[in-house]
Amino acid sequence: MSEFGKVAVLLGGDSAEREVSLRSGQAVTEALRRAGVDAHPFDPAHNPLSELIEQGFERVFNVLHGRGGEDGTIQGALQYLGLPYTGSGVLASAVAMDKVKTKQIWQACGLPIAQSEVVLRDQPVDFAQLLQQLGGKVMVKPAQEGSSIGVCPAETVAELADAVAQAHTFDREVLVESWLTGPEYTIAILDGKALPVIRLETTHAFYDYEAKYQTGDTLYHCPAGLDNVEEMALRQLAERAFASLAGEGWGRIDVMCDKMGNYRLLEANMVPGMTQTSLVPMAAKAAGMSFEQLVVAILRSSEG
Repeated sequence: MSEFGKVAVLLGGDSAEREVSLRSGQAVTEALRRAGVDAHPFDPAHNPLSELIEQGFERVFNVLHGRGGEDGTIQGALQYLGLPYTGSGVLASAVAMDKVKTKQIWQACGLPIAQSEVVLRDQPVDFAQLLQQLGGKVMVKPAQEGSSIGVCPAETVAELADAVAQAHTFDREVLVESWLTGPEYTIAILDGKALPVIRLETTHAFYDYEAKYQTGDTLYHCPAGLDNVEEMALRQLAERAFASLAGEGWGRIDVMCDKMGNYRLLEANMVPGMTQTSLVPMAAKAAGMSFEQLVVAILRSSEG
């Protein structure tokens, strides 16, 4: 593994997803070391990026989640420093971090999305009309947060007003999306190709932060229970969605079904969670890849 030289694993940061990133970074660092890579954790919240050059790092494995690490900011800095890094470039990272822009691109490409509206901070809104327009029950999301932070369902005018106000504490743009009944799927992408589909089953009203990281009672089905035709159709949809955003290296596409059973793209994740129990490693395992093989494959994609 000396081909990679000294590798910095970017973790932590100062976004709302710092704790998840620390766990991802620790798992990635340990796995790279087990694979023989000279990997070292590097937290930009505590160390200036100039130290990447001063300490002789030759490439970067980025597992900074959320703002600053997933939105094109760190990608631009690493390009300026001349350091190869994992994952998508500046444009794809910035677009994918913005749920509103992502949906606009997918819609322009003719890809299936749920009906939605954007509400700006301090914008006057007729919440009753908005709720009726979107089917009577909605999901409210800050445009640029991950890990379901600030996400809240609503089915009354009061709930919608409260959910939008809460989401606006995270972002000036809020996406109000028609409620999807499920089931929910996630598809990991590695080198432009989809890995086996995972179906999520949660006891919560939706797959929220607690269901993802705290309760431990979410069920993950891989195989997802689809027949071969459906499995391949969903994989191809995820590949098209990823490519339409100019995604590179690796990532994850989340999908749900509407009440008619039609797939609707939810969002793209260009730096997904990477703990031993995260979704991308789970899909890779179903494809016959160990966690160590996965992180090395992702690291190797930084050469492109």
